[in-house]
Amino acid sequence: MKGFSRREFLKASGSAIALPLSTSLTLKGCSFDQEMLTIAYGANLTSWDPTTGLSSLNPQIQSLYKAVFDSFIGQSPDRSLRPGILIDWGWNDDRSKIQMTVRRDAFWHDGLPVTADDVVWSLERAGNSVNGNPMHFIWSKITNFSVSGNTVTADVSEYDPTIFKWMVHLTGYILPKHAYTALGADAWEQTPIGSGPYIVDKYEQNNSVLLRAFPQYWGPKPQFETVLIKMIPDAQARVEALEAGKCDLAVGLSFSEFNRVTSKTSWTGNAYPVTDVGLIFLTNKDALMKDRNIRLAMHHAIDKQKLIDELMLGYGRPMDSLQVPGYDAYDPSVGFGRPMDSFQVPLFDAYDPSIKTDFDPYRARNYLSKSGYSKSKPVKLTIQTTQGYRPKDYEMVKMITEMWQEVGIEANIQIHADKEHLRLRARHELAPAAFFNWSNSTGDPFMSTGLAMLSNSPDSTFKSAELDRLIMPLMNEADERKRIRGYQKIDRYIADEGLIIPLVQFFQTVAHSRDIEFTPHSSGEVLPQEIRSL
Repeated sequence: MKGFSRREFLKASGSAIALPLSTSLTLKGCSFDQEMLTIAYGANLTSWDPTTGLSSLNPQIQSLYKAVFDSFIGQSPDRSLRPGILIDWGWNDDRSKIQMTVRRDAFWHDGLPVTADDVVWSLERAGNSVNGNPMHFIWSKITNFSVSGNTVTADVSEYDPTIFKWMVHLTGYILPKHAYTALGADAWEQTPIGSGPYIVDKYEQNNSVLLRAFPQYWGPKPQFETVLIKMIPDAQARVEALEAGKCDLAVGLSFSEFNRVTSKTSWTGNAYPVTDVGLIFLTNKDALMKDRNIRLAMHHAIDKQKLIDELMLGYGRPMDSLQVPGYDAYDPSVGFGRPMDSFQVPLFDAYDPSIKTDFDPYRARNYLSKSGYSKSKPVKLTIQTTQGYRPKDYEMVKMITEMWQEVGIEANIQIHADKEHLRLRARHELAPAAFFNWSNSTGDPFMSTGLAMLSNSPDSTFKSAELDRLIMPLMNEADERKRIRGYQKIDRYIADEGLIIPLVQFFQTVAHSRDIEFTPHSSGEVLPQEIRSL
C-alpha cells in the first residue's frame, strides 16, 4: 500500500449569574489602547490543564487554551490543518506506524526548548487512563515511541483515520514534561506553562485572566502586548461592558443586542456560522425514551425554522443530522447541502441533505397515539437546559416545550450550568431530554456522530448495541470514501430511529470596536493572538 503522507492527509481530510463588570485586575479607560486588548467572554475557565477532566471537553474555553498552549497540529480559520508544534506528520506504508517531526524553534514560557521528549510524554500521558484524559481511548492507540533528533515514530495498535485530526482537537495539546512533573497537578493550576503566544500573567478563577505576549513564541507575534479576558457568563452584562468602554470585543451577544450594538457608529461585528449544533440529547436509561414512537413524536413536533426566525432572528440553520453542511469546498456529486452566501468555508464531511425530520404535528400525534398518549393523556418528561451558555438556549427549550404540549407531551424544564451538564452526561445521569451544544472543529464525522452516539464515549447518552455495531468498523476504515458513506448511513439510521434531536446550526456573534480587525474561525474560537488593531 502506498505511504500516507502529510500532504495526502491534508488533501483527504446552574443558571448563569451576571458577574460584576469590575475586576481587581488593572483596567484601562474607555479609549482604545493599542497595547492592551480587553475581551468579554461568556465561559468560565475552571482548570488550566487542557488535557484532563470535563473542562477539556468544553469547546467554549478552547480559545483561552489556544492562547497559552500549542496543539500538536495547528488549524486555520477555514478548518484546514497547518503546522503547529509538529511541522510534519504522516503514516508509514501499511499504516501501522506514525511519524512526527517536531519544530526546533519552539520554547516553553520558562525559556526551555520544546523537545521531542515533550511530545512523547504528552501523548503517553494522554493515553494513560489514570491521568484523567477523557479521550484516552483514542490516545492509547499510539504506543512504542522512539525518538531520533526531532523525529518521533510510534506504533499504532489499530489504524484510526482520525488520529492526526485529534491532534488539533479537544485534549490535543502539548505540555512541558519538566514543569508539570516538578509542579504537580495542584501547583500547575497556579502557574501553567505553555509554548503558545501568551503567558498567564495573573488568573482569578471565574473572574478574569491577564495574558502577556511571549517574546520567544515561534509563530507570528501577537500585536497586543497584554490581553485581559473577563469571564462574564451573562450575555447582557457583556453588552454593558462593551458599551461602557470596559472591553474592546464581546463574544456571544444575543442576536437582537448584536443587531442593535453593531448598528451604532462605535461598534461593528461578525455573525457567522460555526461548527456548532444545538441539539437535544435523549437518554435511554428509562422506558420512556426507549419508545421509538415517543422519540419521533418529539422530533416531528418541533418547528426548527420558527426557532431560528423568532429567537435567533435568522442567524441559524435548521439541522436534521449531526453533520453541518459544507461551504466553499462542498461537492454536489457527494450530496452535500447548498453552500451559504456568507463565510464560505468547508465544514463537516459527511453531511447528507436527504436526512430530514420534518415539522409535522399531525404525524407527531399519530406516533403518540400508537403508544397510548394524547393531549388528554400526555407523555410527561423532564428536559434540562443551560441558560445563557448559548444565546437563547433557555428560550429555545421553552418554545419547544410549548410545541410539544400541542401534540401531547408535557415537559418540565430544569436549568443547570454547562459544567453540570458535562458532569451528568459523563455519568449517564442526564434527564430523558437535555438541550446542549455540540462542537466539532475538525468536521470529521467520528467527532460528531461517532462520539455522540458510541456507547463507550463519555459524550453519548443513547446507548445502543446496534449503533455500536455500525460505528465500530468505521473507526478503522482506511477507505475514506467508504468511511464517509458509512457515517451517512448511520446518520440515516439515527434519524429514522429518532435517537437524538439535532435542531440548529449556530451562528457566533462577536461585536467589537471599529479600531480592531477580527478574523472569524469556523470553529467559533476567538483567538486574541489573531486580533489586530487598525
